[in-house]
Amino acid sequence: MSLDPSDAAPTEALIPLHCRQAMQAGPPELTTLLTGTPVYLVRRHADVRQVLTDPRLDRATLYAPDAPPLTPYPNLLDDPEGLLNLDGQEHQRLRRTVQRAFTPRAIARWRPWVATVVEDLVSRLSDAAQPADLISAFSRPLPVAVISRLMGLDGLDLKRLAYWSDHALSASAYTPEQVQDAIVDFLAFGTALVAKRRAEPGDDLVSSLVLAADEDGEVTEHQIVRLAIGLVVAGHETTMTSLGNALVYLLGDGRDAWEQLAAGEDEAGAAAEQLLRSVPLGENKVLPGLLRRAKEDVEIGGVLIPAGSVVAADTFGANHDPQVYPADWQAELFNPAGTPHLTFGAGPHHCLGAWLARMELELALHRLARRLPGLRLAVPVAEIEWRRGLLTRSPLTLPATW
Repeated sequence: MSLDPSDAAPTEALIPLHCRQAMQAGPPELTTLLTGTPVYLVRRHADVRQVLTDPRLDRATLYAPDAPPLTPYPNLLDDPEGLLNLDGQEHQRLRRTVQRAFTPRAIARWRPWVATVVEDLVSRLSDAAQPADLISAFSRPLPVAVISRLMGLDGLDLKRLAYWSDHALSASAYTPEQVQDAIVDFLAFGTALVAKRRAEPGDDLVSSLVLAADEDGEVTEHQIVRLAIGLVVAGHETTMTSLGNALVYLLGDGRDAWEQLAAGEDEAGAAAEQLLRSVPLGENKVLPGLLRRAKEDVEIGGVLIPAGSVVAADTFGANHDPQVYPADWQAELFNPAGTPHLTFGAGPHHCLGAWLARMELELALHRLARRLPGLRLAVPVAEIEWRRGLLTRSPLTLPATW
């Protein structure tokens, strides 16, 4: 059930996210969230980076007893004890339990195995009847296979995982009651998983998480469970979304780049980085950016932000700041990235899985283009069916032929 009339109209045409235009860069601007809560919207690259790295702005106070409401709908991101909403030593303590598994060196060890997963999926796709759905056959099973292997979740019910993810990141697609029911079910799964790994530890991320947390002694059981299920969602949802939206571009407006992707992993890596910078995960209708709250008065971009104010760091706007990046990102698709983008955030809350997502996107685009050079969409872009009412947006299905 949709709570937003704009999301309820299945016939409404949505533009591909690579066509979305960033708001004009400028100083912080006072506006409001959907809840009516005032928010300072920050869009320039330097300003956004300051918001994400300045210790005078934090996440924890967003959920203080006197804090104004942030979203009109419940979702998994709003737990005050979750990793995303902790700061300082408490955040670092919980983050340390898993961060070693996501360093560039650790991720590099997974590369040969991930490449075999990609090759297997492409082989299955090439043998499938046409048209085939690139989402169900490729962009969804790839990150699910990777995070399942990393966390020791082989045999995980994919329909159940999709149910949890869609509800956990719902913006208006489901009622609050439906979201709460799904999160309770997801938490029960996480609680059972943590208990099983504590009793029978293995060589997987959840086992190492439980061991590190138990050795620390100050990480709560609730935090361990929330971190485990958060990794399940984050480990596949954003990669699936990025890959699906990248394919919409590359098999449509960016078709000329498809052959060059097949040339080598370096070319695919450069393209993946530009796509991560330039193509957003959603429209930011509910959350206009990564939220922080000012603990004291702080000046950002020449504007004094009063203590207690909510601030939204618009990373999409920052990634298109004309003072930092070329205006035509499509022309720069295969050029090495210049100034680091902010898609994965910055500072203490920089995305744990950034290097894993980069590797999956690079290998997926290169191997798919190399093995299926004639891959093309089987429907006009205007007829693509989208996942709606979530904090992210990507194709629900993407029929293709070759």
